[in-house]
Amino acid sequence: MTQSSTAHTPAQEQARAQLTVPAQHPMVTVLGSGDSLLRVIEKAFPAADIHVRGNEISATGDPKDVALISRVFDEMMLVLRTGQPMTEDAVERSIAMLKASDNGESDGQETPAEVLTQNILSSRGRTIRPKTLNQKRYVDAIDKHTIVFGIGPAGTGKTYLAMAKAVQALQSKQVNRIILTRPAVEAGERLGFLPGTLYEKIDPYLRPLYDALHDMLDPDSIPRLMAAGTIEVAPLAYMRGRTLNDAFIILDEAQNTSPEQMKMFLTRLGFDSKIVITGDVTQVDLPDGTKSGLRQVQDILDGVDDVHFSRLSSQDVVRHKLVGRIVDAYEKYDTTHGTQNGAHKSRGQSGHKGK
Repeated sequence: MTQSSTAHTPAQEQARAQLTVPAQHPMVTVLGSGDSLLRVIEKAFPAADIHVRGNEISATGDPKDVALISRVFDEMMLVLRTGQPMTEDAVERSIAMLKASDNGESDGQETPAEVLTQNILSSRGRTIRPKTLNQKRYVDAIDKHTIVFGIGPAGTGKTYLAMAKAVQALQSKQVNRIILTRPAVEAGERLGFLPGTLYEKIDPYLRPLYDALHDMLDPDSIPRLMAAGTIEVAPLAYMRGRTLNDAFIILDEAQNTSPEQMKMFLTRLGFDSKIVITGDVTQVDLPDGTKSGLRQVQDILDGVDDVHFSRLSSQDVVRHKLVGRIVDAYEKYDTTHGTQNGAHKSRGQSGHKGK
C-alpha cells in the first residue's frame, strides 16, 4: 500500500494511504465473498475509514491505524501471490500478529505472510500449515532441536503439528519409523473392570493419535505401515527398556506422566531420533499427590542444550473462536479464586482433554 500525503485537521493529525490491487488478483480474493475480509479489517480498526473503488483501496484515519491497515493489505497480497486463499481467520491472525509487533509484544522477526505460507505437509488434497506465530516457531524448533516440548492449552495444534512433522520426516526418509505414545492414566483399577483385551481397553486413550494419522496419510496404508512397524502406536508403559533409534517419537498428554515416567521416556532416545513431547499442564488427571512429570521437567531441563520448550497460549487456539475465550475465562477464574480448572486444587483434577 502506498502512502499519500498526510492531511491535518484541528482535532488530530490524519493520514491517508492507498493501495492498487494488481489485475491478476480479482477483488473478491482481497475483500472476500460479500466483503467478509474487508469487514474483519474494518472491525479491527473502527476509527479508520476504508473505501474501495474499483481496484483501489484507500484508508484514512490515525497514522498508526493507517500504517497497520497498509501492512495488513500488503501481507494479504503476499499470501495471495502464493496461490493460497485468505480466510477471515487468517486476516484476524495477521492483524493480531502485526498489532503485537507494533506494540512491542513480540519481536516481529516473522511476518504474517511467512507464518501463513509455510507448508509442513500436503496430504489428501490439503496442506497443513502453522496458523499463528507461536505455531510457526514451534514447528521451526522441531526442525532445529532433538527434543522439543510443546506446552499449551487444548486446541493449539501442538499434537497435530508434531504429527505432521513426523509424517514429513518419514516421507523424506529422515527417519525410518514413527512412534506415538500416550500415558493411559486409568490403566490400573478402573480400566481393569472394563471388558475386552488390553488393547481394547487402551484404545480410547490412543484414538486421537489414530485420528490425526488418518488426516495425514492414506487410511488404507496405515494398517500396512503399522503391521510393518513403520508406525507404532502404544501406551507409554511399552516404552520401558527400549532404545529408540532412527525414529520420530511423540509423547502426547505428557502432563499425565509421573516424574519417573518422564525420565524413563526421555532416556529412550537413540541415535538419529527426534522426540516431541506435548501436553497441557492445566489439565492434569493424575491422582492427588502425584506430581506431573511435565511440570517438573521444565525446571530440570531448562537451559539444556538441544532441548527446547515451545509455549502456546489461548491466542494460538485454532479451533472454534469460543475455545480460546473459554481457556482465557478459566485462567482468569483460577487466578482470582486460587483454583485449577475451576475446582479447588486439593480435590484433584479430572476432565476431558483434547488437542
